[in-house]
Amino acid sequence: MKSEKQAITNSPFVKINRPHEPAENFSALPRTRIEPARGWVSLRLKELWTQRELIYYFIWRDITVRYKQTIMGAAWAILQPLFTMLIFSLFFGRLAQVPSDNIPYPIFAFAALVPWTFFANGLTQASNVLVNNANMLKKIYFPRLAMPIASILAGVVDFALAFLVLLGMMAYYGRWPTANVIWLPLFLLLALATALGVGFWLSAMNAQFRDVRYIVPFLVQAWLFATPIAYPSSLLDEPWRTLYGINPMVGVVEGFRWALLGAETEPGPMIIVSAVVSILLLVSGAFYFKRMERTFADVL
Repeated sequence: MKSEKQAITNSPFVKINRPHEPAENFSALPRTRIEPARGWVSLRLKELWTQRELIYYFIWRDITVRYKQTIMGAAWAILQPLFTMLIFSLFFGRLAQVPSDNIPYPIFAFAALVPWTFFANGLTQASNVLVNNANMLKKIYFPRLAMPIASILAGVVDFALAFLVLLGMMAYYGRWPTANVIWLPLFLLLALATALGVGFWLSAMNAQFRDVRYIVPFLVQAWLFATPIAYPSSLLDEPWRTLYGINPMVGVVEGFRWALLGAETEPGPMIIVSAVVSILLLVSGAFYFKRMERTFADVL
């Protein structure tokens, strides 16, 4: 028995750490201390960038889960703004005779619904992302900002599908993009920044106050009619039209129409106001999210 134990001890394939012999290289291993933040802390964007592969995974997971076990699949990304456009065309375009800046009303409405649907769906998904992934938040550590960011970026696929339908409608009505189309990525970036800013606020608030989930649908519906989707902003005179840009989605919607359809109502000063408000929402929402991050594991 003694010889067998001695043979095991002397084996080159067995490493036995005795109490008086510390493990080799243990002190050389990297150590990371995770502790709750205090006060207004840094956003730690460098840490978020190093974990970008995790964001890619979250995006792929959200896209896969969103249309899993659905009959229509990704077609819902097209049907949602398409049906809304048909309803608006019937009641606002034909019955109420709402002006459309000399643009056929169907593409006038659909050009606005494409960025709006991206914003509204991203806002809804981001507001519930922490509650829906509470178990993951309690078990492992990763940059929490990755979750709302991924849930909103996943909507880019839906946006691309709806945008292709918009191009087909423009070809049907004989409307071609103007030279202003080079500004279109900036308007999409403005919509993304607005969705991220509001999404940060609502997701952090929803983690503590669960009645936020009931407020979000009402907020999205009210925001829809407060945005010039079914009607043009040209109905307002200055300076009210510029002040209307306090709603950042006003600049996005009018920018899309101006860049794609050549609408006569240029965004002008309105887009500056919308951009400033969007940046304020993004920065304040990110800092508020990071401040409340330390309580997520306790309240979820």
